Amino acid sequence: MANPLSVPNAKLAVKVPRFVYGTAWKKDQTAALVSQAIRSGFRGIDTAAQPKHYKEDLVGDGIREALRTGVCRREDLHIQTKFTPPSGQDTANLPYALSADLETQITSSINSSLRHLETEPSTYIDMLILHSPLDTITTTLAAWKHFESRVPHQIRSLGISNTNLSTLSAVFEHSTVKPALVQNRFYSGTGYDGPVRAFCEENGIVYQSFWTLTGNPGLLKSGAVRDAAKEIGVSREEALYLCVMGLGNVSVLNGTTNAQRMTGDLEGLDTWQAWVEADANRERWEAIMASFGRAVTR
Repeated sequence: MANPLSVPNAKLAVKVPRFVYGTAWKKDQTAALVSQAIRSGFRGIDTAAQPKHYKEDLVGDGIREALRTGVCRREDLHIQTKFTPPSGQDTANLPYALSADLETQITSSINSSLRHLETEPSTYIDMLILHSPLDTITTTLAAWKHFESRVPHQIRSLGISNTNLSTLSAVFEHSTVKPALVQNRFYSGTGYDGPVRAFCEENGIVYQSFWTLTGNPGLLKSGAVRDAAKEIGVSREEALYLCVMGLGNVSVLNGTTNAQRMTGDLEGLDTWQAWVEADANRERWEAIMASFGRAVTR
């Protein structure tokens, strides 16, 4: 079942599925889980050139296996990967030489990702994400400039992860290829990223949350999520995902390893779409989101 919802970013001509399958920490099960996710209906895959947490080569194996079954075409998929600076790497297992200059590290990392994620009839990455800002804004902007040199041919769009508002604003202001996506941890410790999400909304940037379930046990028990689950007819976990998506231009990383949960989460998305489009339910959804909005405003 294909995921029918996407997050259109008209200013940047980018589309990101509402659910993107997260592949961190899947180890030797990565290929099988990626193939299962695509066959279950996921059309977005997230990975990184960071061997200590991701098996990017096995992500590619899983994508190619799913494509061989004919369940979808390459152009139906959104594949995003990351350049991870040395500070986020195991220095004994790198996709580039630690002694190389920044530009060479980025080039080596991208080329490694393109090899791992090779597909027919053409190989490209839908989005390259800077896994975290570098030590200074000057170095971060230098990295971004090199990212830009690969757009739009081998890389279609760019994003940034683990960023604060100050860095995001600087990258946005000084870049030619603007960030299409911000991938951040969504939890109370950052005030649920309110200022960053507002900046994204204002500037047509997709906000992509991670740690959405495990980092938010309080939200899972909130009245808004309880009411959404009851009204829409989905589980509390699915309702939390939907409420987060309801905040605006939001995509969610979903890394479940359970095939039934894969299907259930996507079906919950379909159920929500049909429910919220009914005139009789719109006012109720607005009330639920007003309550949820208060819960994530700190």
